[in-house]
Order: sequence, then structure tokens, then C-alpha cells
Amino acid sequence: MKQSSSQIVADRKADPSAKYLLLRIKEIPKSGYAFGHQDATAYGMGWKNNGDDYKSDVNEVAGDFPGVYGFELGHLELGHTQNLDTVNFNLMTKLIKKAHKKGGIITLSWHPDNPVTKNSAWDPSPAVSQVLEGGSLHPKYRAWLVKVADFMQSLKTRSGKSIPIVFRPYHEMNGSWFWWGHGNCTPEEFKTLWKETFEFLTTKNNVHNLLYCYSTDAIKDGEEYLRYYPGDAYVDILGIDLYHKNTTEEYMQLLNDNLSLLAKIAKRKNKPYAMTEGGLNMVTEENWWTQILNKNIANKGISWALFWRNAWPNHYYVPFKGQKSSADFKQFESLPNVLFLKGLKKIR
Repeated sequence: MKQSSSQIVADRKADPSAKYLLLRIKEIPKSGYAFGHQDATAYGMGWKNNGDDYKSDVNEVAGDFPGVYGFELGHLELGHTQNLDTVNFNLMTKLIKKAHKKGGIITLSWHPDNPVTKNSAWDPSPAVSQVLEGGSLHPKYRAWLVKVADFMQSLKTRSGKSIPIVFRPYHEMNGSWFWWGHGNCTPEEFKTLWKETFEFLTTKNNVHNLLYCYSTDAIKDGEEYLRYYPGDAYVDILGIDLYHKNTTEEYMQLLNDNLSLLAKIAKRKNKPYAMTEGGLNMVTEENWWTQILNKNIANKGISWALFWRNAWPNHYYVPFKGQKSSADFKQFESLPNVLFLKGLKKIR
């Protein structure tokens, strides 16, 4: 695949690996969409990776691994050994290297603590204005970003090549639950936060293995999607998080409406796009995968759909052995347009 002028990565000094990943991501919709899972190989229902095994609930049920792997950087900024979901960062590094070697795509989210209150990212107390250049907490936040930069630069293959990452910071900014979210900072402050983060990582710290993904929560219209958008020069991939929270009919409508809106925006901007988070907690519908999900996202042009983590018995988003949607999930994996790892590896 040759890179055309319309496929230039936002980071003008991007590593060849990042450029190649962007091309791969743009190729995926020609075959279908990739299946992704958060923390897929770190833990699952009743097990936690101790560093020796490589398994996933997805593989136990479907006989294949996810094509896309989500991991979380929250608490890296604090210098902790584990992230906010108790995944050890050294283990995470190993799992990222393994997933990449096997042909998977890695996406990293980051929920940094509220730098003002020192509470979690879900403390919506205003903080953005204080971490921007000129703000009282700007030096502290820069120190946090150095830790992110160091981690990103440590992700290399055995031969020393950079592992490309889809970086998805400050997501769901159109919601009000994070300190960088709606009502807790102005759209202009958010855009500045994004641009300063981008510039600090790329220009000041020479991090060149990232593709930058901008992802909102569910939207009412295109104007809401773009309200916090920092500009095409700072974004590689467009994303949206769509969870099944209300009735099945409402969710099917949400998928159709939101992914159609996203497709229009992405086409205009010539950028690939994805369902960057989603799912139905505890997958309470037996045929959810084939009849509700796939039927409503199959032809929307997304590159992947990533489902949230299997954390504990009342908080999981993909089936494990014996779970009621397991048979349907196996059928879902066999669909020609749904790309688990084996299918995704063929896209080069």
C-alpha cells in the first residue's frame, strides 16, 4: 500500500510504523470491521494474568483473539506500578508487544487523575485552565506527560522498531463526567489542551509512534460532535463511544443515527473512524451480537468496534464460557465481515 498525500499522519515526523498502521486501518472497512476488547489478555472472568499465560475470555469462547486490544494508562502519570484497573504497567508492555507481534492493533486510553483535586478523572471539578500553558499546574501536568511520552517510547519490537499505537486521550468530552468534559471547561480550552498535548509529545518529546483518535460519547448531531474538535491537523482517527443503556430499539436507533453521522463527518475529512467503546453490560440479550449489534453496524464503514472490559461478575461486556450469549458470539466470530485476529492479520 502506497501512502497518498491525503493519508499523511497528523504527526509530520511519524514513524513508518504509524503511517503503515493508518493505511491498514483505512483498508479494514473494505473487508468489514475489526473486533476489539479492552484489557482482553490482562484479566477476565475469574482469572488475572500473572505474566506467564496468554489467554482471553474472547478466545475461550470464540476460538480466536480480538483484532484490536484496548489498554488504559490512568495512574501512569502518578508513577504507580499499576494502572487504575490494577494492570501492572510492565505486564501491559509485554501484552502490547505480544498483541502487536501477532498482528493486532493496540489502542490506549488515558484517564488521568484530576490534577487540581487529586481525585479520579471522574471528579468533574474544573482543572483544564490550570494545566494549560500559563496555568498554575502547567509544570505538574508537563511532568505527567513526560511519563506518558516515556511509556510510549518504550514500546518497541525485539528488533527495536516502534510499535504503533492509537492514542485516545480526553474522550467523551461532550459528556460532563470527566474534568475535561462539557461544562467543566470551554470548547476552546479543550482544543488547547489537545493541541498542547499533541505538540508536547511530538515536538518536545519526540514521540512519533502515535495515531491520535478523537472520540466523543453519543451525539445528537454533527455540531455536537465537532464542538470540541481540535482540527484535522491534530487528529488521525474519528471515534465514538456507544453503549447499550436503554431499550434494544433505542440502541439500534442510536447505532444507526450516530454511526451514519460519524460516517458523513469522516468522509468529509477523509479520516477513518471507529466505534471506540461500546457494548451491553452483562450481555443480557442472547442474540445481541448477531441480531442487535452486527445488523446495525455492519455496513457503516467503521474500522473497528471495541467492547469494554470483563471486570467482575456484574460488569462485563463480552461473554465468557457458559455466558448466555456465548453461542451467538461464536456465530458472530464466524461472520465474514467480523474480523477477529486471524481475519485482521490478512489485511496488510
